[in-house]
Amino acid sequence: MINLIWLLMILIGFAFAAINGNIEVVTQAAFDGAATGVTVCFGLISVLVFWMGMMKMAEDAGLLARIAKLLGPVVGFLFPDVPKNHPAMGYILSNMSANLLGLGNAATPMGIKAMQQLQELNPDKQTASPAMCTLLALNTASITIIPTTLIAIRLNYHSANATEIVGTTLMATIIATLAAIIADRWYRNRALHKPPRISKSGNPGMKG
Repeated sequence: MINLIWLLMILIGFAFAAINGNIEVVTQAAFDGAATGVTVCFGLISVLVFWMGMMKMAEDAGLLARIAKLLGPVVGFLFPDVPKNHPAMGYILSNMSANLLGLGNAATPMGIKAMQQLQELNPDKQTASPAMCTLLALNTASITIIPTTLIAIRLNYHSANATEIVGTTLMATIIATLAAIIADRWYRNRALHKPPRISKSGNPGMKG
């Protein structure tokens, strides 16, 4: 669906440009956008490679293990329906640790692995489990101590003080994470007190 929406927007843009006789403007904008995209990517690569290296050093030094250990009780509270020794817990901890350091690209593979493991625990394969919804909400609104990607973009555009957003970013992500947790708890409690659905066969269905 998203691909169709973007295709429709592109076709509409070309159509209006052709009607107004400005097709060369669209062509130039396309080339300029491509050039800007490549420039931004190169700027991001340098910073991300640096922080990925730092993260690897932190992992070898045991820092990530300490962060994961610190987050253990929190993750246990947020995911009460996931067994403590299940592989999903390790992936969730790795995902949250990477997000704390602003390494979204490193967090994504761990998040996908966690989702796959949570799907194995999911009794209803056609519907996301509460744990999967919790992970998605936390991954989207994760607390970020160092907004690496944003700093890289600001550096790429020659910001006078690229790191000045650290404080506001931390505050914004804390508020977003708290909102996500509150919403998650509310929906979980609502699901617990909701009567089970009765299927057509007359058997109780899953709570939803």
